[in-house]
Amino acid sequence: MKADDERYREWKGGYRSYDLVKEASIALGIVLAIAVVLTILFSSPDEKSSTVQSWARSDPVDFVTTATRELDGSSASGRYGPPYNHASGSVQHAWFLHPQRWLGVSHPVNNPEDFVLAPLRAITGQPGLQSAVGTYESASANQQTAWTSAYEKGLMKAKVAAGNSISVPAGKYGPLPAMMTSLLSFAQGGGLDGALLASRQFYQTDYTKPLLFMADSAGGVALANRAMAEHLLGTQWGMMNETGSYPGQVWLWLYTFWYQVKPFQGHNADLLVLLVMGALSLALVLIPFIPGVRDIPQWIPVHRIIWRDHYRASTG
Repeated sequence: MKADDERYREWKGGYRSYDLVKEASIALGIVLAIAVVLTILFSSPDEKSSTVQSWARSDPVDFVTTATRELDGSSASGRYGPPYNHASGSVQHAWFLHPQRWLGVSHPVNNPEDFVLAPLRAITGQPGLQSAVGTYESASANQQTAWTSAYEKGLMKAKVAAGNSISVPAGKYGPLPAMMTSLLSFAQGGGLDGALLASRQFYQTDYTKPLLFMADSAGGVALANRAMAEHLLGTQWGMMNETGSYPGQVWLWLYTFWYQVKPFQGHNADLLVLLVMGALSLALVLIPFIPGVRDIPQWIPVHRIIWRDHYRASTG
């Protein structure tokens, strides 16, 4: 009988029962137990989220200082530029490429309105507060600047008072003390987090505004200090990493590598890294068409070593 016909020969040996469902259940249980143990030992730490509420409670002076800078447009995000506003503070470019400027403001953020004035208007039952907001909005631009400048100087000497409120030396601040006291209380109660997430989307998953607000933290309390403690700063790992001292996605190593060398540490780092990785990715795609590179397998026949049994059989 030929070897190919062995499968048709009648089996005359013994038989024993085999419970496939039982074996599958045991295997599934073992794999599940191993997965649970490995998850407990090696999973990512469940860090508590940073929120505007926790920031306002932990450092009310920094929160109010940042809110005042949002009001006068001097914060980092207020001077950032596209895609949030029309400023030019952080617009990246390389040679003739100006992608931020070309794409324009796709996600508009009005810092004074979105971070301060609109949330204050949403607070009900406080006619004094609404009067203060009206006074500020009806004042001239020069008067508003005079109030915010004076208040920012006063905040440099501010102290935390009872109930996590703040105490600022007397000065010509106009309606700002009443506005910022209410905004601080609103934030400490968690209301500002919800107000900044409000959008027309069914699912409230756009965290752009609260993240920008916290990133503007005057003292770096809201995000920068925590990022440093968790080794998340660009100067520590680069573009992305896991919380703590663990590296992040392995496939991102080539991206993060460029951030560690010059000139990719400057103002235009993100765009330069994008261009380099784009060129490398294009070169990878075009390998079959690049003379010399496409001939490397012929010079170094690694495939013949790997598939040596196949080639021996075909030539024998």
